[in-house]
Amino acid sequence: MFKHSIRYKMTAILITIIGSVLFLTWILNTTFAERYYIASEKTSIISSYEKVKTLLHSADSSIELAESLEQITISNNVKMMVVYSEDATSMNQEVIFSNMAGGTSVYEQILSYLNYVRSEISQDTDLSGDSGTPHWSNASMPEELKTLVKKGYFVTQMKDKRGGQNGIYLFGFTDDDYLVAMRVSIEGIRTSIKISSHFMAYISLIAVLIGICAISIYAYSFTKPIKQMADVANRMTELDFDAVVTYKTDDEIGELGRSINKLSETLESTIGDLKTANLELQQDIQKKEEIDNMRKEFLSHVSHELKTPIAIIQGYAEGLKDGVTDDKESMDYYCDVILDESKKMNQMVRKLLTLNQLEFGTAPLTIARFDLAQMIHNKISASQILFTGKDVKMIFEEKGPVYVWADEFMVEEVFVNYMTNAINHVADQGVIKVWFEKRDGIVRTNVFNQGKPIPEEELDKLWIKFYKVDKARTREYGGNGIGLSIVAAAMRAHGKDFGVKNVEDGVVFYFDLDGESSEK
Repeated sequence: MFKHSIRYKMTAILITIIGSVLFLTWILNTTFAERYYIASEKTSIISSYEKVKTLLHSADSSIELAESLEQITISNNVKMMVVYSEDATSMNQEVIFSNMAGGTSVYEQILSYLNYVRSEISQDTDLSGDSGTPHWSNASMPEELKTLVKKGYFVTQMKDKRGGQNGIYLFGFTDDDYLVAMRVSIEGIRTSIKISSHFMAYISLIAVLIGICAISIYAYSFTKPIKQMADVANRMTELDFDAVVTYKTDDEIGELGRSINKLSETLESTIGDLKTANLELQQDIQKKEEIDNMRKEFLSHVSHELKTPIAIIQGYAEGLKDGVTDDKESMDYYCDVILDESKKMNQMVRKLLTLNQLEFGTAPLTIARFDLAQMIHNKISASQILFTGKDVKMIFEEKGPVYVWADEFMVEEVFVNYMTNAINHVADQGVIKVWFEKRDGIVRTNVFNQGKPIPEEELDKLWIKFYKVDKARTREYGGNGIGLSIVAAAMRAHGKDFGVKNVEDGVVFYFDLDGESSEK
């Protein structure tokens, strides 16, 4: 894993480059340094010769000349002999300056020969002499001699057999009858090159070691933000968008970090939107399934509830058509049964339509202030015949007015269903009682009927459509299990509490409304 990391690759590449450059430098130094130094020394010795020529021409005294020549030899690290020859044809020579320790006679002989060459040049000959004196044609003339003839000096590299000095030599003559011999030792050059090569090898090794440390640190600092970005990206793949890139610079890596942070924010927002949309879709699907189940349940219950009255109506109608009886009283009974069952079917259909509007929100609420006590008094008075018929005592002692804020039509529907339910389930010669409870701006209406308690496990089921605790008794008074469902839907539309509870000798149904103090 480490070998495939950018840090490892960067360190390896940079170390390879540095090592290669240092090794190539060492090779070049070992191979070409001597040639470069020799060429440089040849240029330097020629420059020194030109300075000597200038001094020989312009010096005012022999002392000044000697001091100046000494200064040149010191500053340029050369050995030098300057000889004065009075005329070109004379072999008599006077040594003006010399700091050559060994082989002086050799240099003097060379200078004598230079004097001879100078004389021949001055006589414009082909450089041929007497016996014992070398002579050449222009074609066979050595390069050094050609340079001597052309420039007045020549430079060569040789070893002095007597003195054992291996060096660069310059021999020349001037127009002022001076002969010059100069030498620069190249043994020191070779020693310096050898020392330099060894020193460079050590320096290269140290440079590589330091480079490894420096590049490792740099590579770590360079790859650290990249690794952090990789960690952030990995956390993003796990939908963890809390991690952010903290590396903030103005370079490309900083720009990449900002792009990753922006991508994280965008992905988080997008995924949040997708989750919201998915949740809404799931809710829509669940709601659709619930509606579909409600539809199926509704059709099942409606079919069941309508099946009996339709069968009764059909049976009595067929009996009348077939002339089962000619007795007017019997025929009237048949017609009364048909009308009664039709009335029950009509009531059930009306209640179902009301319940459907409430459950699906198609029945808008009209909130208004009205006198709840007066509305209940009116409904009790209109139903007085029902209390008398069942020998039931109805108690409602609230004098009013009791003002509430609600949809009066829906509240009337709620109370009528509670009162009807109480009439249908009250004990023979029992008591039905209605009263109010007021607290914190809420008016609670309680409807009590004396009779048998409802089983505790059945209490929460009373609000389900078509649910009947005692199906036989419900059928007896024509109930269809829709009334309390209407109550639940109406109170949920108002956002208020409702319910039922068993008490000591009966059952109490209740519902809450905003009272007078709730007016805004």
